[in-house]
Amino acid sequence: MNPIADLLAADEGFTHQIAETFAAVGTSDPSWTEKVCAMAMTRDGSLQLGFGLGKYPNRNVMDGYAAVSRGPEQLTVRASRRLAPTPEATAVGPLRYEVLEPLHEVRFSLEPNDCQPIAFDWRFRAELPAALEDRTFLRAGYRTSADLVRYHQIGVASGWVEVDGERHELDPEGWVSTRDHSWGVRYDVGVPPVDIEGAGIEIPEGVGFQMIWSPVLMERADGSRYGVHLHLTRFTMAGFDQTTTIAGIEHPDGTRDPIVALAPELRYDPDNRRLLGGRVHATMADGSARPFEVEVLADTGIALGAGLYFGLDGHHHGEFRGELHVDGERIADCRPPEVARRLHQIRDTPVRVTDPVGGGVGYGNCQPVIVGEWPELGL
Repeated sequence: MNPIADLLAADEGFTHQIAETFAAVGTSDPSWTEKVCAMAMTRDGSLQLGFGLGKYPNRNVMDGYAAVSRGPEQLTVRASRRLAPTPEATAVGPLRYEVLEPLHEVRFSLEPNDCQPIAFDWRFRAELPAALEDRTFLRAGYRTSADLVRYHQIGVASGWVEVDGERHELDPEGWVSTRDHSWGVRYDVGVPPVDIEGAGIEIPEGVGFQMIWSPVLMERADGSRYGVHLHLTRFTMAGFDQTTTIAGIEHPDGTRDPIVALAPELRYDPDNRRLLGGRVHATMADGSARPFEVEVLADTGIALGAGLYFGLDGHHHGEFRGELHVDGERIADCRPPEVARRLHQIRDTPVRVTDPVGGGVGYGNCQPVIVGEWPELGL
């Protein structure tokens, strides 16, 4: 028996990193994932698109979602397929992802389908170079629960979207787009194991958690552009308070001014914990202060739970659903607490950010999560 995976077209290239073909990865962990996630928005937040695609080689699955948000309404199409025998095809059902120019232009598309009355052809074009984030490495006891690499990129969108038979053009002067691409051993893949300590994603009672992840395209009065990326996670419990900051100011030449600390002063709806806006206080590497004003532009944003983030109605990322499975739904109002609980907190929230120090005003995505009691925030 020859313990080598199938030979693929990608194996012609000189980009191998392990003694295997590109049909396999360097670990047998079923949580190994390669994923893209993107959003596009009008500058007034009135219309927003979402797209995600995941490849799970050790589960023999590719799945994804496409979504449209208008005000409190969200329409979502989900699809899953058997990965073999076409692991290189970044498409599943009506969803398709294409690289047009590496690290500069990609295409996200949703073909007309029988599931929901939405379709789009959306091209992302970079305004700034792709930026690597710090490696994510999480260990629970002796078990590595996450080990992945991610980059994000900030740009604009062009193309079109149809909703209920009405076509809207995506004008790069009026649409902002952000994306990220990650690969490695990932949390929240499949049903959480029931016989491994700390394997679930639920945060225990008495533990507080805050998270924001926000890439934003900024523009000064003279038309020059730059990016702001704000990413913070904070865990608190009795006698313990840990904050991790990955943030910076991103410039068109690829340089980055690091932010070493973030202190969010944000407001949340106490009923559904939806982000309402506020301020984020940043400390630059030289010790100077840089505050950012955050204004939320839409009632909800793209609820990522509808794309199976943290699970939905018993289904999860990487779940084998057969040769091809397509489903979805139309949610008329994502704001009620019972709907918000079903969809979870994390969402692509369209925001406008003002940077008094840098002189820019910008638009982009803010993914917030806040769990536990935070009396100072009214939660």
